[in-house]
Amino acid sequence: MTFFVLSRYSLALFAAALVLAQQPPAPAASPHPPAAQTGSKPAEGPVVIVSPDTVVLTVGNDKMTRAQFEELLAALTETGRQIKTPEQKRQLAQQLGELKVMADEARKRKVDQTESARQMIAVQIDSVLANLLGAKISATIKADDATTKAFFEQHKADYDLVKASHILIRYKGSPVSIRPGEKDLTEEEALAKAQDIRKKILAGGDFAALAKAESDDTSNAGNGGSLGQFGHNRMVPAFEQAAFALQVGQISEPVKTQFGYHLIKVEEHTSKTYDELKPELESRVKPQLTRDLLDKIKKQTPVTLDESYFGK
Repeated sequence: MTFFVLSRYSLALFAAALVLAQQPPAPAASPHPPAAQTGSKPAEGPVVIVSPDTVVLTVGNDKMTRAQFEELLAALTETGRQIKTPEQKRQLAQQLGELKVMADEARKRKVDQTESARQMIAVQIDSVLANLLGAKISATIKADDATTKAFFEQHKADYDLVKASHILIRYKGSPVSIRPGEKDLTEEEALAKAQDIRKKILAGGDFAALAKAESDDTSNAGNGGSLGQFGHNRMVPAFEQAAFALQVGQISEPVKTQFGYHLIKVEEHTSKTYDELKPELESRVKPQLTRDLLDKIKKQTPVTLDESYFGK
């Protein structure tokens, strides 16, 4: 017999596979040392083509073909579980085999004939069907232009971009390292230094040159303090708020963060258009549309709890 054609417990098996698929795979032992240590790449074996009707898993008298196993993998993928590597597939097959052995022993001992077992099996089946329903709705639901445009208008600010540079003056306790030969400034000293540098810039000093000479952010000081282009939620809140509020060419007052005091110069404000963002907007809207439809389905059938037993 086969697992999926004759087994009365295929849905329960699938439910178990859902749980197994979420478990992290055990780390695979490498059969070869890294190429950097050996000086050569491990030899690759010949590619083996397995036909769809080849039995790839046998447990007692029960067999599973490649086609059946891959059908299970496809179903797991639809529910968001990714089983891709050969090691992950092998681990899942091994776990399914062990599960089948234990389940068959349970049937021999008539464990499946108890009322509690029947209820648990029914819950497992309902869980699988609910997961598959959600996956099916998510795969087929469409976000129309009106919905995506409304979402865009509500979240337009999320897609604003700023191109900016900064000069950082650190103070004691900052996670930024002290530059060689520099003093570990107090907060008051760092603020005073930042204010002095700002005065120099406003008087005509070159921002990039001062960043190179004075900024404690050595990751970009050599590039004139350039941070490139960034969107929302990329910088710490105080820095982000100041950067997005600045006009192009404007130099901020010193902005305090846990890193120190920043002088920020904005070079460009840009916003992506609806047409540029449409594919991304559709992918962001679909999960909410799926949840809304599932909520609507839930409300179609009343669920009543006995308050004398469950309480309010």
